[in-house]
Amino acid sequence: MTALEPDAELALPPRATAIKPSGLRRAGWGLRSFARRSPMSAFWGVIAALIVVMAVAAPVLAPYDPLKSDFRSMSKPPTERHVFGTDQIGRDVLSRVIYGSRASLTVALGAVLFGTTTGALWGLASGFLGGRFDLFSQRIIEFLQSFPDLILAMAIAMALGAGFGTVIVAIAITRIPFGGRVIRAVVLSLKEMSYVEAARGVGASRLRVMLRHVLPQCIAPYLILATTHLGVAIVIEAALGFLGVGIPPPTPTWGNMLADSLNGGLVPPWWLVLFPGAAITLTVLSFSLLGDGIRDLVDPRLRSAV
Repeated sequence: MTALEPDAELALPPRATAIKPSGLRRAGWGLRSFARRSPMSAFWGVIAALIVVMAVAAPVLAPYDPLKSDFRSMSKPPTERHVFGTDQIGRDVLSRVIYGSRASLTVALGAVLFGTTTGALWGLASGFLGGRFDLFSQRIIEFLQSFPDLILAMAIAMALGAGFGTVIVAIAITRIPFGGRVIRAVVLSLKEMSYVEAARGVGASRLRVMLRHVLPQCIAPYLILATTHLGVAIVIEAALGFLGVGIPPPTPTWGNMLADSLNGGLVPPWWLVLFPGAAITLTVLSFSLLGDGIRDLVDPRLRSAV
């Protein structure tokens, strides 16, 4: 290298010498920032993640077959062999609670993805297009909201018949109005923003403006809705199972377990009520408080109060 030639390292552009942080590192910093801003929500987020892991790894974690009966250990309280006790026909309650998380979380996740996504897209189109389409859409949403969630889900489940897919559809229909109303309100405020008006001014089509400039701003409200609606969907699924119009037995679900506890008499054994009820309460509480933390983090008006 001669004196007239520039140094090789100095000749490289700054972009080539800069080290870009990886996506994993950015995700780690994001989770760390969330835990620092809202430690309580982060704690319940860990609980929710552990419940999901328990549902996925149910065949590994469950000590017994949830459908296998042991007639020598019927209606036994918690012991060293059966930590959560057994039911009226000798099935292990701990194994049924673990496997019940799979059914409850699968139904809740499917119902929220189908119902909340449909409602969000409906609200996006309704708020952006306006006019008669918006007027007609809001009347349908008001009609759906005139029924209590559990009553509407029960009527749909009874009309379609008991089954896994039926319960998902029944709960999903109850989630559509909430997603539609919330996203519509967000779109109504966004479409009057200056950058949306500028996109219209340069000749962008309505579809391009809606998908390119308005839809990305609706992702954060959608995530908050989906997280909080998971807990509501789990409660509705458990209520349908308790009333006998949910997932039919012998598939273990938390609602079916509560309904089965009443088969032994007027006063059910305490362990048959406590452990499924505690699983429902813990799961609903964890997803609800996680959704509240996400809402506080992404909402600029609430961020300073966290």
